[in-house]
Amino acid sequence: MHEADGVDDATMHAFARETRLSETTFVQAATADGADYRNRIWMPTGELPFAGHPSLGTAVAVARARGEREVTYVQQTGAGLQSIDVRIDGDRARASMLQEQAVDGPEVAPEEALPPLGLTPNEVLTPALKPQVISTGLAQLVIPVQQAALHHVKPDRDALQALLERVGATCAYVVFWESGSGQAWARSFFIDVQGVTEDPATGSAAGPLLHYLYSRVGVMSLEIHQGVEMGRKSLLHCRFDVDEDRIRVAGDAVVVMEGTVFFDG
Repeated sequence: MHEADGVDDATMHAFARETRLSETTFVQAATADGADYRNRIWMPTGELPFAGHPSLGTAVAVARARGEREVTYVQQTGAGLQSIDVRIDGDRARASMLQEQAVDGPEVAPEEALPPLGLTPNEVLTPALKPQVISTGLAQLVIPVQQAALHHVKPDRDALQALLERVGATCAYVVFWESGSGQAWARSFFIDVQGVTEDPATGSAAGPLLHYLYSRVGVMSLEIHQGVEMGRKSLLHCRFDVDEDRIRVAGDAVVVMEGTVFFDG
């Protein structure tokens, strides 16, 4: 939502609950030096300090509203300032973002991480690649698994909520990585007001996944296929920027609808 400076937190949260989208964003005037705009990101359960695809999509929406076809913005979120490149071609656009520097959280034993997803500990990808919490702006639990495991994930709401709260993560990012191919397949689960929800594209987990693989096996770039099992395929492009010591995540955005919202008050 553009021009959201006059929208209070309670209204933003109520609007996010009404849309029931994974995230709803509100564009406000920047309050940090060097930023072009402030992006407030809300889930139905509350505000997030940072998220990937809502950042890319919002940058595209801002560029369209400002009539800019190729531009670099500095976005302000609760996690800091992120540089986002936007290029628009008709109704399609490509946006790429430098995420925050990666922060390693704790490793989580497979015996703890996999059962809440309906998986067994021996379905971990390899014993050397243990689940771990990583943040490039938002803490996510990266869980590498065997390829077949992706197809029979069955999260248990209470167990998954307890796990995510215990490790301080927003999503359980269940991933199969094909060694040597630069390709990965992922499913992402979080707790919503109605229970467990699957996300078709999670940019804030794509960055942590590349950091995870870079720090362990030296992977510098990755294409992540997500949303396949949902029938909502997405493709995330990630690469490690050596000069910035940060990860760049990119994806395409397509305009689905536009409208105007009036608030009474």
